[in-house]
Amino acid sequence: MTTFETSRTSVEIASQPDTWSRAAAAVAAFSDALPRRGERVAVIGCGTSWFMALAYAQLRESGGHGETDAFAASEFPHGRSYDRVVAITRSGTTTEVLDVLHRVKGTIATGAITADPTTPVMTSADAVAVLDFADEQSVVQTRFATTALALLRAHLEAEDALPSGVHPLARAVEDAARAIAEPLDSTVCDAEQFTFLGSGWTYGLALEAGLKMREAAGAWTEAYPAMEYRHGPISITGPGRVAWLFGPAPQGLTDDIARVGGICSAGSGDRADALDPLADLVRAQRLAVHLAEARGFDPDRPRNLTRSVILEAADA
Repeated sequence: MTTFETSRTSVEIASQPDTWSRAAAAVAAFSDALPRRGERVAVIGCGTSWFMALAYAQLRESGGHGETDAFAASEFPHGRSYDRVVAITRSGTTTEVLDVLHRVKGTIATGAITADPTTPVMTSADAVAVLDFADEQSVVQTRFATTALALLRAHLEAEDALPSGVHPLARAVEDAARAIAEPLDSTVCDAEQFTFLGSGWTYGLALEAGLKMREAAGAWTEAYPAMEYRHGPISITGPGRVAWLFGPAPQGLTDDIARVGGICSAGSGDRADALDPLADLVRAQRLAVHLAEARGFDPDRPRNLTRSVILEAADA
């Protein structure tokens, strides 16, 4: 097995309690880039940023802050009416995100959350929240994405618009520190396949966990809304395969996983000591790095990926 020094990705994963706290402290400074109560909002991103947009859209709308949709930037429905578009883009250079911002500029208010203040998004959006303290050297996104969601979640908390059952961000920060310090479950580490499940805002986290495992480790993963598990995905679950639940499990689901011989991972489930689901995503990030290194991959240099997708302009 190839041996690596501590990866940059691991260091960045471990910094998340600090970056989440810094984001929460900066909410007021970034308010111009964030939605106002009652606005009809579309949140866009690509890849990991899209999954964070999905999670936030569910949090905002279910918390009563305003109607909220989330789109992969390439699928944005031009012509639909919104009060504001918010873009999540670590690099600030992603072609599809910049295209949307340019097309709606002057007709819809726009905000962006980015890690790099020297990139085109700074002039493409009307207002920008720069989380440069959460920027990453690693190609695979970990702390920027979760810190962007922490900022948005802290904003909802400040506006008294957190949905019922969602913890204050301070609790998530504490739980993230636990997720970093506690050893990974050896049974999960030895599994051959992973199905990530979530409900409401945690479905976006399930999608992101699956993507992280594929990007870093080339792992066989899938992700679904938790209630969809019985409608097909249960067919691949069995001995040596994990069903990982973000948030409380729907009634009877853990029994169904056990019945087919699967391994149930429910770190953010119903127990009193359960992790906040965002902190449980940190645990999945750690697992992705562990599996990558166990398979001889360098988690800092994933196959076939670059930090940003910049497309060439089509020929006239």
